[in-house]
Amino acid sequence: MKSIRKILSGALIAATFLGAGSAQALGLNGAGATFPYPIYSKWFYEYNQSKGVQINYQSIGSGGGIRQVIAGTVDFGGSDGIMQAEQIQQVKGGIFHIPTVAGAVVVAYNLDVPKLKLSPDVLTAIFMGQITKWNDSAIAEINSGIDLPDTNITVAHRSDGSGTTNIFTNYLTKISAKWASQVGQGTSVKFPKGVGGKGNEGVAGLIKQIPGCVGYVELAYAIKNNLNFASIKNRAGNYITPSEEATTAAMDGALSKMPPDFAMMITNAAGANSYPISGFTWLLVNQTYNDAAKGQAMVEFLNWAMGSEAQRMAEELHYAPLPSSLIKKIKAKIATIKY
Repeated sequence: MKSIRKILSGALIAATFLGAGSAQALGLNGAGATFPYPIYSKWFYEYNQSKGVQINYQSIGSGGGIRQVIAGTVDFGGSDGIMQAEQIQQVKGGIFHIPTVAGAVVVAYNLDVPKLKLSPDVLTAIFMGQITKWNDSAIAEINSGIDLPDTNITVAHRSDGSGTTNIFTNYLTKISAKWASQVGQGTSVKFPKGVGGKGNEGVAGLIKQIPGCVGYVELAYAIKNNLNFASIKNRAGNYITPSEEATTAAMDGALSKMPPDFAMMITNAAGANSYPISGFTWLLVNQTYNDAAKGQAMVEFLNWAMGSEAQRMAEELHYAPLPSSLIKKIKAKIATIKY
């Protein structure tokens, strides 16, 4: 299997030359979530090579993607957060949430302790600013046998509107009444403490640079940056290491409750092997496209992304492919897009 660095660098470097030989090639423009950027970069490059359609994507965060969809300045958006009803109402013709892959939001840290475990209570206390040292007794109690240093904890979080933040805070809201009442969930919240970074890239950079730093990023960014990340105690009481398989288990634990619009969070899902901070990422696409050529191109790409080849690419980049039962329902929804 290719390493994530080779896949990412190949896709991103080659992306510079997309459409170089066909100035008149049909193009689609999108913007939004950084969470799926590694797989979207790969997909858009491969799709251009095989179909000749150039797809440009600005990795600006889910909040920015939603704003551009509402403004009508892009052909599609990317988000790890569900658009609110009042936001959807601002989009003429309506919006579909099309799941593309699922991924894990990991708690990454800059500490020479490769196999740290964190419980929901301890994780919440860290991000609330109540636990400030890595050798705190609450952390030591669930990491017996590990020599924890007397190092200050610096919390890193997103400074921009972020679907990754939405997944992370959705989880904390579910497992902590105090977090729910004092901070809440959303693409942008006021964190009790910490430093902010723009995009998953920015948070990963802060964690890498600051000794003792802890923050939340999508799994691919942690692996790309050689960051340690914690196993998190799930709803069944098991400490689960983030992985594609554990994210798939979270999907399996939630799919029976999937609504027809696919707008569903899968944090704190049931299942012995479910990683609790998992989430879908969606492409936000118009229900009706006034430009027939772009509408057709969008539909054709979405169907391609649901195919086995594209879903295998996702797995190579540490995302969880969608289950076939869900893909069948998504294709039926794609078929209703008008243009």
